[in-house]
This record gives sequence, structure tokens and C-alpha cells, in this order.
Amino acid sequence: MALNALSPKALTQRMDAAGVRTGVRRFVNIGRQLNLYYFWEKRWFFIALAVGAGLLSVPTPENLSREGLIVLTMSVVATILFVTEPVPLPTVALMIIVGQVLLLGLESTQVAKSLMTDSVLFIMGSLMLAVAVVKQKLDKRIAWLIVRMTGTKTSRICFGISVVSGILASFIGEHTVAAMMLPVGITLITLTSDDPKKVRNLAAVLLFSISYGCSVAGIGTPSGGARNAIMIGYWKEFFYDPTNPETFKFIIDYVTWMLYAYPMFLLQLPLVTVILLFTFKPEYRDLSRAVVKLRAEVEVEGPLKPGDWVAIGFFFLILCGWIFISSDIGMGTVAVIGAIAFLVAGLVKWEDINSGVNWGVVLLYGAAISLGVQMKDTGAAEWVASNFLSLLTPIGADEGIGLWAAVSVLTTTVTNTMSNGAAVAVLGPIVLKLASVAGESPIIVGFITAVSSAFAYFTVVGTPACTIVYASGYLKTTDFLKVGWKMCVMSIIVMLAAAYVYWPLLGG
Repeated sequence: MALNALSPKALTQRMDAAGVRTGVRRFVNIGRQLNLYYFWEKRWFFIALAVGAGLLSVPTPENLSREGLIVLTMSVVATILFVTEPVPLPTVALMIIVGQVLLLGLESTQVAKSLMTDSVLFIMGSLMLAVAVVKQKLDKRIAWLIVRMTGTKTSRICFGISVVSGILASFIGEHTVAAMMLPVGITLITLTSDDPKKVRNLAAVLLFSISYGCSVAGIGTPSGGARNAIMIGYWKEFFYDPTNPETFKFIIDYVTWMLYAYPMFLLQLPLVTVILLFTFKPEYRDLSRAVVKLRAEVEVEGPLKPGDWVAIGFFFLILCGWIFISSDIGMGTVAVIGAIAFLVAGLVKWEDINSGVNWGVVLLYGAAISLGVQMKDTGAAEWVASNFLSLLTPIGADEGIGLWAAVSVLTTTVTNTMSNGAAVAVLGPIVLKLASVAGESPIIVGFITAVSSAFAYFTVVGTPACTIVYASGYLKTTDFLKVGWKMCVMSIIVMLAAAYVYWPLLGG
């Protein structure tokens, strides 16, 4: 029927119907596009679930229990999600918790108890302390202190930044120190030149001095990173027996850890500066102009306020607590007491801590450690360790320095794809069982794993410190590859030398 033969009312009805059909088609198309976008964005989540379902459907391998297969499957799925991050990482932690109840048949109360160990309490308290320390805003004063000690030569300032960043990061965590020191580096860069192109290499040397200074220092003490606390927790869980005096050596306290790791950190500091100056040749060999401006800005701020001195005093007391009484009440308890002190003194507000602490990280490490304990209890860790050792035997890397190097390379590879704490949480049970099967010292192999997890030099997301300095806008992703491989080779050589010569003297 011709449109002109229709009445105005019929014509209107037909046009309305056509408009509705068009709208419906558009709505359906938009819905399809949204569904496709959602599934594409979450593809690795569904791939991980498919991989998990596939692993659970295969026959249980020889010498591995059904529970062990379930735990290994959960670990593989969690690792895929750690690397690809299709969902927030705390979601992975919740999946681990639920999986232990539904798949392993554990009581929820039992799982809940395994989430809050002293190691997790220590991580939580350290994150709270980090927020309190950053709140004091001492960045310009730290920069002025550095140049007063080092002078104005670029090479000495870079070394001074690495030293200060390293010493601080060895006690309060690299992400905190990187956040504190980034303004220091940017201040020196911008006071030298307002044109980023004219200070390209200078910026690289100064900023990498911060990030790599923090990275090599994070191994120095238990409070230097979550990975250290996780390994200490694994040693105690796997090997300590209160009824057997021989196992007391696996109770690694704050001072003992420092005896093993701190000399290695100090040895790497000058090597970091040499590598950076060799890789990036700074445009300015002297920063006198920047130092003059910095001094003027510090003088405007005036002397330290009473609150600043109180904060410094609190941190010193916390450090003493970790050294002298943590073996009695736990490192986590000391960290929480320190956070309470900052709150009671009014140096930081709870709102600051609540917004500044990533509580999901605490949950994530708690769940990862809980899964690691199940890997030990079900025999999954021992099964993986035995099979890994059988792969190393043909190439002569099943014992001694060959095994140490293999563990280091494995850990370095994993830690460059996920956070170092997650890497140690995943690999810890495996490498400790590997040490037992191979007849090697679990202490030495454990230290090699924890230390190697700091070798995430290759990528922007390898460590929080690298991510923070990259956010300044002065660095390129290729800069990390350019210098990262040199840092990695240097660190592995220093660590293996310490493991072969120095650690055995300590009874490792």
C-alpha cells in the first residue's frame, strides 16, 4: 500500500512501529557489543577457570594425592590471575579462601585462622607505618641532607640518593621510600633545567638511583618487604618443632636476617651507581645550581618541628623493638604497636591510614600464605619439587651452586611478571621442599628465593618503586630493559658469591 494512501493516523502508527523496531535493533546490537567487550576484557578470568577445570578433570598423577592436585590447580589459576589481572587481585584472595572450603573441604574457621599469621600482621602494621611516615613530608630536608653529605658532583649525589633510599627502604619498605624520595629526585631535576629533553640522562640516573637503591635494599631486613616476612613464616611453618631443639635455627629473627642479607645490600650500592652512570651518561656533572635553589627552599621551611622529632623518635623505638623484642612478641605485634603510637600521638589520622593502606594487599598475602601451607600439608609442594629436581639432574644443576642458580633464575623470571611478595608466596613451599629433597640447606635456598624476588629490574610493574619513578614521566619503558639486564646479572653474581662464601660461615 502506498504511504500517501494511508490516513494520517495509520501513517503515524506505521512510523512509530518502524521507530520501535529500529530502536530494538540498536539496543540488541549495543547489548551484543557490551557482552563481547565484557567477555574480551575478562577473557583471562575465563581462561584461568577453563584451565582449572581441565586440570581437575585429568587423572591424578602418580605420587600426588587428589587434594594435592586441587591445591596445585588453585595455585596455577591464581598465578594466571596474578599475571594477567583481569579482576582486582583481592578477588583472587577471596577465590583462594572459598576454594579451600569448597574444593578441599576445610572448615571455614580453620581457613580463617590460617589467614592471620604474624607475617601477615607484620605486613599490615608495616603498611600502616608507611602511611604515617609519608605524612611527615620530609622530602626536601632529605634531599638537602644528601647533598650536604655528598657535595654537588652528580656521581656523588646519585650514590648518596641510592644510599639514603636503600637504608630507609631496608627498614620501612621500598614503596614508602620511593614515594618519599621521588619528590627529591624531581626537585633536583627541575632545579637543574625546566626542559626535560636537556636532562634526559640525568633524570634517568637520579630516578633509577631511587628505584634500584630501594630494590637492592628491600632484602636487607624483614621489614624491607612482604616477601621477607612471608619466607620467615614459611621457615617456621615448615621446619620448626617446639619439641626439637635442632629446629630452633629455623626461627630467623630480625638481627639474624640482617646478618645474612645486609652486607650483600651494602656491597651492591656502589655497583648500582657504576652501572647507572655507565648506561646513562648525565648531561650535567655538577648540580651546584640546583643545590643553591634547594638550600633556599629548605631555609624558608625553617627548622624541624616538634612533631617531626617525635615521629623520628617513634620510628627509632619501633626499630629497636624489631631488633630486641620481636623474637618474644612477634614482629607483627611490634609493627602494630608502632602504628598505635603514631595514632595516639596525633601524627596521623585513622582516615589517612584507612585511605592510604591497601587492605586488599593484606588479604592477598594472607590468602597466598594460607594456600602455601596447604601445598605443604597435601604434599603438592614436595611433588613439584621432586619433578623440578629431576629436570635439573641431567644438566648437573640438582645440587650446590647449580641448584641455587636455577632457583634464582626461576624466581627472577616469576617476580618480573607479578609482585615479589606474590612470587615468594607461590614459590616458597616449592623451593623449600626442593631443598629438603636435594639435601640442601632450606635456609640458604629460602634466602636465595627471597633475595632473587628483588631482581624485578626489567619492567615498570616489576616493583612498586619502579612503578612510582616511572610515573614521574621522565622515563621510558625501554630504559628499564636497557639497564635492567645489567642489574640482574650483577645481583645474581653478588648473591651466589654470598651464598657460597659468606652464608655458610653463619651456619646456613
